Amino acid sequence: MTRITSRSEFPSCADCNIRHRAVCATCDTDELRRLEEIKYYRSFDAGQQIMFEGDEMVFVGSVVTGAAKLSRTLPDGRIQMLGLLLPSDFIGRPGREQVGYDVEAIQKVTLCCFRRKPFETLVEATPHIGQRLLMMSLDELEVAREWMVLLGRKTAREKITCLLALIARRTASLQLRPLKDSLSFEMPMSRETMGEYLGLTIETVSRQMTALRKDGLIKMEGSRTITIPDLASLMAETGDDTSAARLS
Repeated sequence: MTRITSRSEFPSCADCNIRHRAVCATCDTDELRRLEEIKYYRSFDAGQQIMFEGDEMVFVGSVVTGAAKLSRTLPDGRIQMLGLLLPSDFIGRPGREQVGYDVEAIQKVTLCCFRRKPFETLVEATPHIGQRLLMMSLDELEVAREWMVLLGRKTAREKITCLLALIARRTASLQLRPLKDSLSFEMPMSRETMGEYLGLTIETVSRQMTALRKDGLIKMEGSRTITIPDLASLMAETGDDTSAARLS
């Protein structure tokens, strides 16, 4: 169920938990005020479609809480997962009238939304937002290149550890915590979705997660809560010491 959420239920832009990573990260006080005037919030339940490929792009926005996946459906019905959206990631593309991919919530998601046309006008008049969008786009391109290496060349264990390191680093960044500490987080995706994202079967994902737990690289509470005692040790299993940094 989609729900339009009152702005009063969330903090101001200046106090938002994704403020230092989102599209508004470099905005000054006046620019934040202008964003505040045009934003609204929408919530989506897990499994609910946020955007459909080919539809008119009515709004753009940032993930505030939860996680979503990007995918594209091929003519024969096969579905290819293209990416993962975590808190502070931007959805939509200013200047494009149609949605280029499907976006589906894999957890309950809250978005900070902007109608596309007013946001495009604001980008033209606000250099800090345009510059931040450019930097986020370049970061996304770098992530895509690294993910091509991961999918094409890395082992199942390396793929799983890269994904866990990515989510751990993003969690630490949002919480403004040092990476050297033990870190716990809720895994935003099921093992089936992990398999779709990494090009692995669900059985392989389960075996690798069990092996990492037995090796002491992760601890698990229930099916989703994961603790990483030592991120450096986990990153040493990725097959590339710099991969997790580039994917953050």
